[in-house]
Amino acid sequence: MDVRNCKSCGKLFNYIGGSPVCPECAKGLEVKFEEVKKYIYDHPGAGIQEVSEEMEVSVAQIRKWLKEERLSFSESSEIALECEKCGKRILTGRFCKMCKDSMSKDLGNLYHKEPEKKVQKQKTENKMRFLE
Repeated sequence: MDVRNCKSCGKLFNYIGGSPVCPECAKGLEVKFEEVKKYIYDHPGAGIQEVSEEMEVSVAQIRKWLKEERLSFSESSEIALECEKCGKRILTGRFCKMCKDSMSKDLGNLYHKEPEKKVQKQKTENKMRFLE
């Protein structure tokens, strides 16, 4: 059993994995997420600082939701992240579509690789021989 302090409120809770906050704070964070999502939908040109101030959520938390691909801003928004592989401008996630496809293809090639065939040398001394 792994008992930790909640990063948000400081209470002790049984940490199972995933989020470092207690279940109560996690529920509150989900409610706040839904509010932020609705605000972004209603104000498509809003910037990350504006959303942070209006919704009373840290910029870091909004960026975390963006990287998790839970939030996405519109094309016209000033919000942009950089692809962690090539540096291209993206609106959500960690990688651009081209880099995701490339990584997916590379991983797929690892699993579909044909096994190498070993050529065995035949031993001549252990063969059966017949007398005539």
